Amino acid sequence: MASRISSFLLCILYIYSFSAFLCLHAHEARETAENHHLHHSYTVQVSSLIPSTTCNASTKGPKREASLTVIHKYGPCFQGNKDQLLVLNHTEILLQDQSRVNSIHSKFSKNSDGNKLRESQATTLPAKSGGTIGTGNYIVTVGLGTPKTDQILAFDTGSDLTWAQCKPCAGRCYRQVDPIFDPSKSTSYTNISCPTPLCSQLTSATGSPRQCPSNSKCVYVVQYGDRSFTVGYFSKERLTITSDVVDNFIFGCGQANVGFKGFAGLLGLGRGQVSLVQQASQKYKKFFSYCLPSTISSMGYLTLGKSREVSSSTKFTPLLTLSQGPSFYGLNLIGISVGGQRLSIPTSVFSTAGTIIDSGTVITRLPPTAYNALRTSFREKMRNYPMTSSSSSLFDTCYDLSKSQSVSIPSISFFFGGGVSVDLNKVGVLYILNQTEACLAFAGNSNPSNITIFGNEQQKGLEVVYDVVGGKIGFRPGGCS
Repeated sequence: MASRISSFLLCILYIYSFSAFLCLHAHEARETAENHHLHHSYTVQVSSLIPSTTCNASTKGPKREASLTVIHKYGPCFQGNKDQLLVLNHTEILLQDQSRVNSIHSKFSKNSDGNKLRESQATTLPAKSGGTIGTGNYIVTVGLGTPKTDQILAFDTGSDLTWAQCKPCAGRCYRQVDPIFDPSKSTSYTNISCPTPLCSQLTSATGSPRQCPSNSKCVYVVQYGDRSFTVGYFSKERLTITSDVVDNFIFGCGQANVGFKGFAGLLGLGRGQVSLVQQASQKYKKFFSYCLPSTISSMGYLTLGKSREVSSSTKFTPLLTLSQGPSFYGLNLIGISVGGQRLSIPTSVFSTAGTIIDSGTVITRLPPTAYNALRTSFREKMRNYPMTSSSSSLFDTCYDLSKSQSVSIPSISFFFGGGVSVDLNKVGVLYILNQTEACLAFAGNSNPSNITIFGNEQQKGLEVVYDVVGGKIGFRPGGCS
């Protein structure tokens, strides 16, 4: 009997020891992989950080079906800037960005469940408000109508409704580069009647109730966080994306549009029913990807559909759905590293607030605890460079690099659920306000419960792949090349 017990205890001890060995081996392998994966710093010429005034068209993405060229609306590749329609103004950009962030945060503060995330396959609550958060900084050109007319639209993963300025501009239209769309010259244009079930979709898409004037046309109203707005007719039209055609595409034909300039409107890539992703789901299978150009003088791309095999270097993390904002794309951010060293931030700091990825927000917003840890580590590794006060209230960690030929920028990586680590491009670490002011391109939320936002400044140079049906989002470095 004693012999059997002794044998049993030895067996238990062996199993425990073997399990511990496997666990230790896995931990060491993961740690080695993380350390091998990370560059501790990037040494760059300070002059290369200053935005160029010349368009570098050679950096646009590969030519594919349904692949649109992406440019920055304030960059030299946009014709509107040659006409002085848009002038790069960091103060204006950052103020608009804060207005957008405030609008996003207000969506998730409406009830206590607003920050909870769940796997995308789960049942989601109906959206209570739509894309009233502001327009993005990256633009593409699509065709509208029959025959088609080119329209330059800002694309936005945080908005559902696509809209464009329309003649006769019954209220007010702003100046844009291309001719304003004239629905009377299109053979494929139709108005949506009111009241109808289709018109009722406006409530979820715009956050405003439908409007039914005496002429029975369905009227939409969208007011953004920065007080810009668009009002017009909810309509159907033919949308052309390179050589692809999406018939009966639902969009807003804007008759009164205030607070915009240069581009014609917005392309909604959110997850709501009237977004392009949903409307063209039969054609593109709710699959799209983009690479935001690494500088405002270069080009990227927006590709709809899975036109090729996904690169093996693309790393996927689960796509999450937010109960209070189901039109947004949720992520499970769990950690951050600076200079190859993972910061001591409890995962609960991120899970309490939740995280979204957003093409329209410029500066990534982090929970206060996470941002403070990031800032402390970054300042320590940048101690050889003189700090300076910021001309923007958003930033608190800025450097005067005017006397430096080159700068060694600490690497920053994000860690997501599913064992995924993403090295941010070096151009997304510092935000260049002027030739003597370069700031850490992150900001802390004022409240720990505010949603974390993975902004476009940190997405630059990455191919970001949205596989909505597959319930995952992927990241690939060097995506624009």
